[in-house]
Amino acid sequence: MTMPDKYPEFGQCVHKVVMHPARPERLFLQSHRGLYRSDNCAENWLDIANGVPSDFGFAMLTHPRNPDCVYIVPVESDEFRCACDGRLRVYRTRNGGASWEPLMRGLPQKRAYETVLRDAISADSFDPVGIYFGTRSGQLFGSRDEGRTWHKILEGLPSVVCVRTAVVEDASGGVGRTLPKAAPAPSSPTKSRSKSKTRRPKR
Repeated sequence: MTMPDKYPEFGQCVHKVVMHPARPERLFLQSHRGLYRSDNCAENWLDIANGVPSDFGFAMLTHPRNPDCVYIVPVESDEFRCACDGRLRVYRTRNGGASWEPLMRGLPQKRAYETVLRDAISADSFDPVGIYFGTRSGQLFGSRDEGRTWHKILEGLPSVVCVRTAVVEDASGGVGRTLPKAAPAPSSPTKSRSKSKTRRPKR
């Protein structure tokens, strides 16, 4: 039986490639067959799937200011494209892929068979950086502290295929990070009714 070549000249299925503008020669690659980094403009690649539950996935994101920091969301396999072990976890490296750490505080850790697609994760430009991602089940999650803690922003959406961030000025001209929240129910004001009589002219 002939096994397929893990490193063919062509036919590789690239899921996501990211680059930080501060180090344009360095590329991070999430492919169908693994997780890699190149330090010489894609001439050579290094396997960096160290300490992740799976090297299969789609989403990948670089930190806006730190070229050594990358975020990924591994999924089980090509055959089962859901979060590993039913636990939704974002993984972060801060040393170019030498090691990875799970970021899961606030994310569902039981029966969370979620998938995050390649463009469904994004970051804002604040300090600390906000990270946001959506799932194929229509949920939107966010972190205001670079992934240390998470909270659900919205659910009940169609399958999320793309997430983007924008900075919006408020009415006073200031800039701030705001997340969707439920508007309070309007209070019932006490109405003072004044009776007025209109006299009809006599015929």
